[in-house]
Amino acid sequence: MRTINVAEVTAAVARAVQAINFHTPAPVLAQLKDVWALEPSPAGKLALQDIVENRQVATERQVPMCQDTGMAVVFVRLGQDVHLEGGDLRAAIAAGVRQGYQEGYLRKSVVAEPLFDRRNTGDNTPPVIHFDLVPGDQLRLTVAAKGFGAENMSRVKVLTPANRLENVKREVLSVVQDAGPNACPPIVVGVGLGGTLEMAALLAKRALMREVGERHPDPRYAAFELELLDLVNRTGIGPQGWGGVNTALDVRIETYPTHIAAVPLAINLDCHLQRHMEIVI
Repeated sequence: MRTINVAEVTAAVARAVQAINFHTPAPVLAQLKDVWALEPSPAGKLALQDIVENRQVATERQVPMCQDTGMAVVFVRLGQDVHLEGGDLRAAIAAGVRQGYQEGYLRKSVVAEPLFDRRNTGDNTPPVIHFDLVPGDQLRLTVAAKGFGAENMSRVKVLTPANRLENVKREVLSVVQDAGPNACPPIVVGVGLGGTLEMAALLAKRALMREVGERHPDPRYAAFELELLDLVNRTGIGPQGWGGVNTALDVRIETYPTHIAAVPLAINLDCHLQRHMEIVI
């Protein structure tokens, strides 16, 4: 049994929400530079140049990469041999989000309820938190800032098993084409397949948390990811919708067993920022 004080969680989350808004990890920056160098469209190339320069300035000056600093989403993998002390874990994570957004002067975008008065909470809480209990004595947190230009363009649909491969291709392309420039391409496309309606959406979000170049462990799905990426990049939408061959940086699929009667599908888009990081305590 290992004891962790939740104050440590609060401090780590506060640092993380600022870091993901200010700093671009080296693999992500390298990928953006690669697609910039290879983009044949003059307008698309100019858009990628601006994106790379913006990321570099944000890192150097420690200022947000985008005016939409996102809604915090946290995936928690709690080892079953961890004992938490000092308070409630959910409250500690929310406190970290609150502290990080206030200290980092990050825009607060969360409203208290979705339909009627939509009053801003003033501190970007509450975050969306997903919990998994796993073996071990570690606490792993994946902290993300999800901008809603891309989130607004996402979709959940339950397909029939007939013609499932072609129908998935059709739906993914439909979402990307409907989004056009609104999701701030080059995007990352998260695809959730299986489970139930809500599980598919969660899988799609988890897919976006992968690191650059990480493929699905099943070679069939890994190949399907690359096929979908090629189809998306053939749409010609291009960087920031200005035309070109780099509409998406990646397509990532996560799967789960499902019922014989359906293929639950969720498509969750992320902009080129890819703001997430893992914390291990």
